[in-house]
Amino acid sequence: MIEEIKIDADSRMNKSIESLKTELTKIRTGRANVSLLDHVMVDYYGSEVPIAQAATVTVEDARTIAVSPWEKALIPAIEKAIMSSDMGLNPVTSGDMIRVPLPALTEERRKDFVKLVRQEAEQCRVAIRNIRRDANADFKELVKEKEISEDDERGALEYIQKLTDKHIKSIDDILTSKEKELMEF
Repeated sequence: MIEEIKIDADSRMNKSIESLKTELTKIRTGRANVSLLDHVMVDYYGSEVPIAQAATVTVEDARTIAVSPWEKALIPAIEKAIMSSDMGLNPVTSGDMIRVPLPALTEERRKDFVKLVRQEAEQCRVAIRNIRRDANADFKELVKEKEISEDDERGALEYIQKLTDKHIKSIDDILTSKEKELMEF
């Protein structure tokens, strides 16, 4: 019983960290990265799909993303989706390819991105703490039902706290790395 709760908590905490990493890849650092367009949705014959399901997305150079739609008719829809995204990008069409140049980040924009990264990290920390709270509540419930001893509970609570500390440190490391990456010129 105790092991199952520990394994579940560890698994959920790891998923939270992976989710944070995924969210942070969407925050651009001035370098082209195909994952920048992952959350851009395109109207593809009446249904909204990620851009990667309607076109091939590649990095052309350090500041340019190339988008090759699978069908020429999709070019206007993809352009519109990129322009209406919250990233401030202006795609340029040449023939059957869309190029998305990434403008250089201003100091003010970099600071805004750092704030956004910190918010994402804090949300992840809150998720980790909620997982700890759930696991601790499960242990207390087991003690109340006399399925485990108080000594077992104490050991399990210490384990969950160490697990929480480890994952919070991992979040802090990811945050520091992303902030440094954002503030590079």
